Amino acid sequence: MIVMGDPKSCCSNRGEARKPFDLKFPVGFAQIPQRLQNFFKFKNSLKDEREVAPISPKEKELCASSVEAKLEKQLNCWTENPTWVDQPPELKVTVPKDSLCNLHLKLKVGLPPDAIYNIVINPENKRVFKNIKEVISRRVLVDEGPRQLVEVEQAAIWRFLWWSGTISVHVLVDQNREDHTLKFKQLRTGFMEKFEGCWKVEPLFVDEQLCHPFKPKTLDEYNSCTGGKGRVGSILSLEQLVQPAILPPPPLSWYLRGITARTTEMLISDLVAEAARIRGNASAANSSQKSETSENTSNGNTLQAFDVKERWRHRRNARRRNNRELSR
Repeated sequence: MIVMGDPKSCCSNRGEARKPFDLKFPVGFAQIPQRLQNFFKFKNSLKDEREVAPISPKEKELCASSVEAKLEKQLNCWTENPTWVDQPPELKVTVPKDSLCNLHLKLKVGLPPDAIYNIVINPENKRVFKNIKEVISRRVLVDEGPRQLVEVEQAAIWRFLWWSGTISVHVLVDQNREDHTLKFKQLRTGFMEKFEGCWKVEPLFVDEQLCHPFKPKTLDEYNSCTGGKGRVGSILSLEQLVQPAILPPPPLSWYLRGITARTTEMLISDLVAEAARIRGNASAANSSQKSETSENTSNGNTLQAFDVKERWRHRRNARRRNNRELSR
């Protein structure tokens, strides 16, 4: 499954002091709707003690512009050199006690982290991920600029062998562009007792060999040693725990475990295809630009050749006129 956030979330490097996250609840907290209780429990379970001051719309716009400018610069490097060979993901499934499975996945993708992150959190990513049938509801509960808490309910499609069906997924999503993480946790228990996990996107220095013998450790060092020409890819990782309310015995548990793994593989396959489409567009734009440049160069050479011929013709005519004048 994939959970959706907001593509306009952006990083914030403001120098303001961050205060510890301190929630003070009124005496009548027990009367707060169950949904908000789940929300606060989830925030505590994430063990995030930071809170940023509210960000104004103008600051959000400036921050989004900064992210877009950085991403555009990184994509330009892919436009100049879109060569990339996709590798199969590293997928490992373990079976903790009293759980169906714990899924660990790692994959290298030929696009910058912000581009991958935009795909994952986009509310309209149903276009990319075919296992999303529909988004039933989506609500932003907290918007701190770089970090958002979003409540999402969607109908997801599962397929395994010749069987298929849909399942409703209602989760709370904590997405943070500063570290390109997306944590999700189930809000309502039903068929699933636990459904939680975390997506994380880290930078991959594709052209690291340009820095040899120096080995860059940060993006700034990488940009410095490559002169800003090094391509930045992504290392995408996923940790996901699935625990049904009632753990079925084998072979039914094997069957459900296969559905979970297969659904995740579908998500990754769709993500890789979208990344390839974006690189293909970059390659097509680059080819078109080269073709146009080649055509202009060719026209220039033709005009230059035409000018040479004209000069020789004028010289021949001048010699003939001189010869006729001398013969008189």
